[in-house]
Amino acid sequence: MTAGRQAEGEGTDHASARLPSWVAKLLSALFYGTCSFLLVLVNKALLTTYRFPSPIVLGIGQMAVTIMILYVSKLNKVIHFPDFDKKIPIKLFPLPLLYIGNHISGLSSTSKLSLPMFTVLRKFTIPLTLLLETIILGKQYSLNIIVSVFAIILGAFIAAGSDLAFNLEGYIFVFLNDIFTAANGVYTKQKMDPKELGKYGVLFYNACFMIIPTLIISVSTGDLRQATEFNQWKNVLFIIQFLLSCFLGFLLMYSTLLCSYYNSALTTAVVGAIKNVSVAYIGMLVGGDYIFSVLNFVGLNICMAGGLRYSFLTLNSQLKPKQPVDEENIPQDLKG
Repeated sequence: MTAGRQAEGEGTDHASARLPSWVAKLLSALFYGTCSFLLVLVNKALLTTYRFPSPIVLGIGQMAVTIMILYVSKLNKVIHFPDFDKKIPIKLFPLPLLYIGNHISGLSSTSKLSLPMFTVLRKFTIPLTLLLETIILGKQYSLNIIVSVFAIILGAFIAAGSDLAFNLEGYIFVFLNDIFTAANGVYTKQKMDPKELGKYGVLFYNACFMIIPTLIISVSTGDLRQATEFNQWKNVLFIIQFLLSCFLGFLLMYSTLLCSYYNSALTTAVVGAIKNVSVAYIGMLVGGDYIFSVLNFVGLNICMAGGLRYSFLTLNSQLKPKQPVDEENIPQDLKG
């Protein structure tokens, strides 16, 4: 187990030696944004176009793929993380609960809202993350950052207030998803100590601890039965997209960890919001569930402008590594 920890630390040191810290931050953010963008589109197709009835089963598939890929990689010594011991659940708590809540609420809200409204309402993750980072991690942010966050929220309020396809259940799920995402990002940043579980250990044990309870929920609610009786299982295109969603689910979880590891949880939340610039505008043209209104469109654009400004401010600060705010975001093993 000690060797595994050393190997993971060595791997991180070698990677940091090859890449300047700001490049690692930028690449991890782009990787996360790309994975998140692709997964939203694929899930939207599965849950809306094909009308797959079971978001929970889709989440179970993503967890199963995550467990298999990481376990096989560990067996082949491609990656390293500690073997299981009784202290691991204590080290992880409350991440597994936040992880499953994030998974189920995210998939459920995707199926019940138009893509533009889904992406706008997900912006509320940003102020929640800022608040939690201030309380839990003791971070402080400049007035420019706070103003950018305010613009994002203002745009989201305007767009949501004029949503002509209002769906109360969808709104509840997406706000729950915002809460779980914000808490998950902040606690992940806190738990991801290379000397403890490391990023791969956090990812693997999160999925392991929650796949059985999620399966039980799926069976007890009839969700699994609906999935097994779904009439598209002989459709090759549907199966390919289902498997792609499972694989992208793994990539999204991994890229989220990388982005939080090299940046801050707030930056990860905002990268997700910036990714939604493309998703929102694509959603106006595809999916068939967006209803245009001038006020809604104005709100969307205010929201996106605030997110882009935040990204500019964050990137600018990362290009100045000597600033104190940036130093807080550099992992301990990169400082040494």
